Amino acid sequence: MNDAPLIFVAGHRGMVGSAILRALQRMGHSRIITRYRSQLNLLDQHAVREFMQKETPDQIYLAAAKVGGIHANNTYPAEFIYENLMVEANVIHEAWRAGVKQLLFLGSSCIYPRLAPQPMREEALLSGPLEPTNEPYAVAKIAGIKLCESYNRQYGTDFRSVMPTNLYGPHDNFHPENAHVIPSLLRRFHEAVQADADEVVIWGSGTPKREFLHVDDMAQACLHVMALNKAAYQAGTTPSHSHLNVGSGRDCTIRELAETIAQVTGFHGRIVFDPHKPDGAPRKLLDVSRLNALGWQAEIGLEEGLGLTYAWFVANQQKHRG
Repeated sequence: MNDAPLIFVAGHRGMVGSAILRALQRMGHSRIITRYRSQLNLLDQHAVREFMQKETPDQIYLAAAKVGGIHANNTYPAEFIYENLMVEANVIHEAWRAGVKQLLFLGSSCIYPRLAPQPMREEALLSGPLEPTNEPYAVAKIAGIKLCESYNRQYGTDFRSVMPTNLYGPHDNFHPENAHVIPSLLRRFHEAVQADADEVVIWGSGTPKREFLHVDDMAQACLHVMALNKAAYQAGTTPSHSHLNVGSGRDCTIRELAETIAQVTGFHGRIVFDPHKPDGAPRKLLDVSRLNALGWQAEIGLEEGLGLTYAWFVANQQKHRG
């Protein structure tokens, strides 16, 4: 009889899911289930139910999600709220029906109010208005946390939630319009170098501050949280805020980020900011003291992580042409 857990990584082709898959494989896990969307559409409750009943995984990492930057969130709000709500509701509900022992839901730091006190503690959830530019996505992610909380309360399940800060790394989305800030800037600075351009124009004033975490650090945090015994996890959370922040604990301005990316990519021209474009929230820094107290902290510095990510992009850029 094999005592190793059977693990389903939902969203294994995405940036976070692929990092979790690599981390599990490095740890020697071999009983891992993955499915492409063509094989299992997580928007289809019947298909998810059949899959769960047939495979009966012991653990689930729920990393499947529709994600994007400010432009994508503003342009496709209905898709962002619908798809994320449906995926998490289907997976969490059918995981309970199938008797899954553990599930880890991955959220986003955008769940917190736009003007939440900094650094943002887990208790800030639902304490004020959300950032309008990504409110539909944030509402869906809040619902995922509350789904896990509710199933734990009613059915005694062991469903956990982690809220990462801004993530970046291999397998990110480098689309010229729909990408988050780091992949978008890496691509634009790279193309500026290739074109021998004099300047790169960046949305916003450059003054907002953001925290960034390399996705390999995030994957290690996910495995660490899943490995905690139930009592330790519950001791690090509260019944009404049963999620844990995951971040580096350090932030920088978008201007500082752009200057670092210019160095990493070898761009020597001007960096111009367009203050007529939206900035988003003025600051987003997570308080990660709870997770640190549970024995985890980030290891990959921003400049190192940007260098690793840029090298991966250059090696794989044919896949990311818009």
